[in-house]
Amino acid sequence: MVPVLLALQMAAVGAQPAAPLQSPATTCYEVFVRSFYDNDGNGIGDLPGLTKKLDYIAGLGVDCIWLMPVAESPSYHGYDVTNYYKVEPDYGTNGDFRTFVRAAHQRRIKVLVDLVLNHTSSDHPWFQEALRDTAAPHRSWYLWSKTPARNWHKSPVRDEYYFGLFWSGMPDLNYNNPAVLAEMKKVAQFWLEDMGADGFRLDAVRHLVEVGDQVSNTPGTHAVLRDFGGYVRRIAPKSYTIGEVWDSTGAILSYYPDQLDAYFAFPISEALMQAVRSGKAGDLLSTVVRFQSVQPAWRWAPFQRNHDQTRTMTALANDVAAAKLSATLLLTLPGLPFVYYGEEIGMTGDKPDERLRTPMQWALAPAAGFTSGKPWEALQPDSFTANVAVEDRDTTSLLNRYRRLIHLREANGALRSGALVPLETGNDAVIAYVRKDSSHMALVLANLGSEPAENVTLSSTDQAVEPGRYAVRNLLGGPSAQTLVIGNDGRVTGYLPLPAISPKQAYVFEIVR
Repeated sequence: MVPVLLALQMAAVGAQPAAPLQSPATTCYEVFVRSFYDNDGNGIGDLPGLTKKLDYIAGLGVDCIWLMPVAESPSYHGYDVTNYYKVEPDYGTNGDFRTFVRAAHQRRIKVLVDLVLNHTSSDHPWFQEALRDTAAPHRSWYLWSKTPARNWHKSPVRDEYYFGLFWSGMPDLNYNNPAVLAEMKKVAQFWLEDMGADGFRLDAVRHLVEVGDQVSNTPGTHAVLRDFGGYVRRIAPKSYTIGEVWDSTGAILSYYPDQLDAYFAFPISEALMQAVRSGKAGDLLSTVVRFQSVQPAWRWAPFQRNHDQTRTMTALANDVAAAKLSATLLLTLPGLPFVYYGEEIGMTGDKPDERLRTPMQWALAPAAGFTSGKPWEALQPDSFTANVAVEDRDTTSLLNRYRRLIHLREANGALRSGALVPLETGNDAVIAYVRKDSSHMALVLANLGSEPAENVTLSSTDQAVEPGRYAVRNLLGGPSAQTLVIGNDGRVTGYLPLPAISPKQAYVFEIVR
């Protein structure tokens, strides 16, 4: 191990674990600025446009926004940065960003910025200098070799190769050089203190340090994140950092307890989507319980889909009932749920990536109300039926289901921060669980299948619910469930909440004495 990374690992002894935010977020909304709302009519979404739409976002009930990269970049997606200290000109100015943050904070919405630590753009001045001059100050900020190998790209200047895990346009930074981590700390300080951001979503963090052919989850990567996360918490104790570790549950859990604050729970996402697609509960609850058993819920984030994945509605074959079911499960599970923009209206999209990130569909209007000009990317074919204006008027729409669930989550302590207690149903197509905190309880019951489920009784282990007699009231409208009686052992035993559960139907009940 090179000296700097060895020093970082030794410094981890006695390192402090993450501390919770003073006011933890309830639900976070992922936004691609380029595709959200165009203020100036050039076909590209921008920060002033996003600021104009903050009331819509606040109306969903979310209290956190994750912005995909907004730093200067030559690409449409922004994950190859050329200037970490400047907002992408297509989106506006640094002043526009500060104005947006102030407006978000006025609505009690926190702002997380996507920060790319793993690599820069090949157009970044650091890399261009290093490419052309082997004695340049930034030469050792990148990785070089005289021989070709996998993920090593031929230099256009001389007979040598540079490392870029994702592609030649994204050369990896070299964290064996302490100056790189020091610079990224300055970048973090700039966005937190100068720009007013509340934290970061950190891209591709499992790849920060490579060792030979091992390009993921190395000890050096853990050491860098431990140092970076600790630094951010010291300078901004109320900030929040969440990392992308697209890997197994075991791999994700290895990044706790003292690196970043939180990580996306990719295994929960996959289990959720598989349960709704297949009509069988599968390992959804066991996966959630595994995360819950080792880390508090604010430290992991379930979601349905993000900007790299087939959109939920497409993955569910345009089944609106299934989309409502999936949303209901997501927004009643523990963790900090993230919702990708447009999921709430059922936007569709599949690979290539540009088609996963198409303009937001606002209205029955040219370009679906996204722009008065020509959109940077063509809208989806369903933009005249799946849009905010149409669904806003329909009380049974997917949009209004999201609104109701997010507001309910914020208002109900059990759904917001309570523990999950899985219940046995005796039916693979039916999933049930209790959420409970010190003073509230909720029951979530769903039929994932395509046929009615009749006479489904629920049971639990000991000490699931405090002994007593409870009314079970429907929180989403519709019939209440049968009275729940719990004996001294705290077990739910043979409880029949409803005589039948309709196909692809989810219920959320409040359990009250």
